[in-house]
Amino acid sequence: MRIDLTSEPGDPRRPNEDYVSVALPASGQGGALVLLDGVTPPPGNAGCVHGVPWFIARLGGAMLELSGSRRDLPLTDCLAESIRRTANAHRSTCDLSHSRTPQATVVAARWDEVSVEHLVLSDSVLLLAAAAGPNGMAGAVTAVRDDRLDHLPAEVRALRDTVRALPRGSAERATAGAEYGRAVEALRNVEGGFFTAAADPAVARRSVTGTWTRSDVRALAALTDGAARWVEVFAEGDWSDCFAMLSKEGTRALVARVRAAEAADPEGRTFPRGKAYDDASAILAEF
Repeated sequence: MRIDLTSEPGDPRRPNEDYVSVALPASGQGGALVLLDGVTPPPGNAGCVHGVPWFIARLGGAMLELSGSRRDLPLTDCLAESIRRTANAHRSTCDLSHSRTPQATVVAARWDEVSVEHLVLSDSVLLLAAAAGPNGMAGAVTAVRDDRLDHLPAEVRALRDTVRALPRGSAERATAGAEYGRAVEALRNVEGGFFTAAADPAVARRSVTGTWTRSDVRALAALTDGAARWVEVFAEGDWSDCFAMLSKEGTRALVARVRAAEAADPEGRTFPRGKAYDDASAILAEF
């Protein structure tokens, strides 16, 4: 089995708010991967004295441990318990009801000789490459996404487009950005909006989940949205192209290509995006 992972902050002066890890049992039978993308809060008090890196380390560590050791639990239950444990670790010191209490997107996958389970919550992505067919051709690549952020109300999407069209650093962009931020926040973890892992274990039930037959899958890849920019923002290729490049050149090459695309458009004029540079993480697991 081949495991390859890369995680790099968007700004080396700031802590990386992504989490990536893989567990392979000593038996050699199966394994699990977990990838989180911490949600960067706006400046000001977010109700937590610890911060996003503290949160994702605990949530990710709990999710990896439970995914690997409690195979009797569905991944949704593993995530719910991980959220519960993490919330309990700072419930006495922090305001977990704050709208920007630390939170994260989640991708998890678990496999053994029989099946491959997956879970995706919010805008990170999991790619599954099907086993080669009888003609030896590589199988199709399926992108498992939680696309609720793609379906925000039209008025919110219009605000986003307005922000992206305004010059970076301008007062107009700052004002429009604040308005857009408030509109998005009103849709976070509410019915009809989108969901991230924060302090409510019930959110785990909102995840996109599924199970594949192990013999039908030859490889997995998990990407935070910072790494997925290669497809979703810069349109350098589709998910099949992305997977082929990962398999041939590795996760570090994907992140390097994203950085090159970001550097070529630092103001986001050609490719509008919320951050000029974003934390970028990727895991490749080839069976």
